Amino acid sequence: MNIENHLLENVKFLNSENFDNRPDNINISLIVIHSISLPPTIFGNNFVEDFFQNKLKKTDDEYLNKIRKMKVSSHLYIKRTGEIIQFVPFNKRAWHAGKSSYENIDNCNDYSIGIELEGCEDISYEELQYKNLSIIIKSLMKKYKYINEDRIVSHSDIAPGRKLDPGPLFDWKRLKTMIK
Repeated sequence: MNIENHLLENVKFLNSENFDNRPDNINISLIVIHSISLPPTIFGNNFVEDFFQNKLKKTDDEYLNKIRKMKVSSHLYIKRTGEIIQFVPFNKRAWHAGKSSYENIDNCNDYSIGIELEGCEDISYEELQYKNLSIIIKSLMKKYKYINEDRIVSHSDIAPGRKLDPGPLFDWKRLKTMIK
């Protein structure tokens, strides 16, 4: 999978307004794996896309109403079907990590790429998600020289106690084998 102008080629791009510029002299050096489903544990809809584009409408669902005004984005989203959607170019700072730190460097959004998997902590991920995630990671490691397999982490690694995703059912060993 090629990256041109900080976008994955041949991937759907839905522009999110929820990003800004990375600080000067910052190297992209980390990949953060997340999980998301809206409402929680419900798959196969467009609520995540709407959420990242600030298009969630008022609804009967209490959870969606609670989060609909939040300004959040990720660089990429991989649906359970394997579909890949990009929301923010990789050279920009997507708003995915929140309060975070890795190796004593705060504000992981400054130097990371956020990848959301459609899922939740207590449901296994799909084969197509692992396959496409591994292809994407290989492309990112090729394009951004400061990313390597030791710099692929979970949201829970950078925000311990605050976040759990992608959760205990995410198969890290499988992913590491696939990206070798």
